[in-house]
Amino acid sequence: MDRYRLVVDVIDRVPGPAVRAAAVRQRTEDARLRHHDWNREHGVDLPEVADWSWDG
Repeated sequence: MDRYRLVVDVIDRVPGPAVRAAAVRQRTEDARLRHHDWNREHGVDLPEVADWSWDG
């Protein structure tokens, strides 16, 4: 299970957030599909994921 599916799973299963988080769920699904397509075409993670670093 990837990070995108975890977010969607929480929204779908936890009582309450489903209605309030509909936009977040849709953006997460869109990001998952975009990442999947990029990965299929280029064989690596999206640059925004691969190059991410914690600045904390």
